[in-house]
Amino acid sequence: MCSSLRSFQRLAQLAPPQLQLVSFNAILNEKPCKRMVLYYHDIIFNGTNVANATSAKASNETELTHKFGMLVVFNDPITKDHHLLSPPVAQAQGFYFYDMKTTYNAWFSYTLIFNSTKHKGTINIMGADMIDSETRDLSVVGGTGDFFMTRGIATLRTD
Repeated sequence: MCSSLRSFQRLAQLAPPQLQLVSFNAILNEKPCKRMVLYYHDIIFNGTNVANATSAKASNETELTHKFGMLVVFNDPITKDHHLLSPPVAQAQGFYFYDMKTTYNAWFSYTLIFNSTKHKGTINIMGADMIDSETRDLSVVGGTGDFFMTRGIATLRTD
């Protein structure tokens, strides 16, 4: 018996029956149960866009280069397409900070919150965003509801 299945059996005693079935099937099939393409829209507050801003600096950058030390807190809409005004399917709530002096690099920690008829629950994502790279992978470290115990990779790409 694989260790994932043993771990699941211990957790199953604590989880409601619906969640047991979802998690048990994901372990038996050994393949991801969901693949989603979503669009994240971040509009940082610039001092004048109060109505449209979805994120704000919680601390200013230092005198060092590449915004080093700047912390940004956000509550951004997530849509199914690249249009900002499309109906959101989720909200991304969390923060990122710039953590390198030699290049632009940020460290993210946030939760995708789904509350619709199609999906209910959360997905927790964290990791380094190497902004100069075409694609970046962040770790999916958990979830709730429809995404109970979700693990995997979230791949970011900037338009």
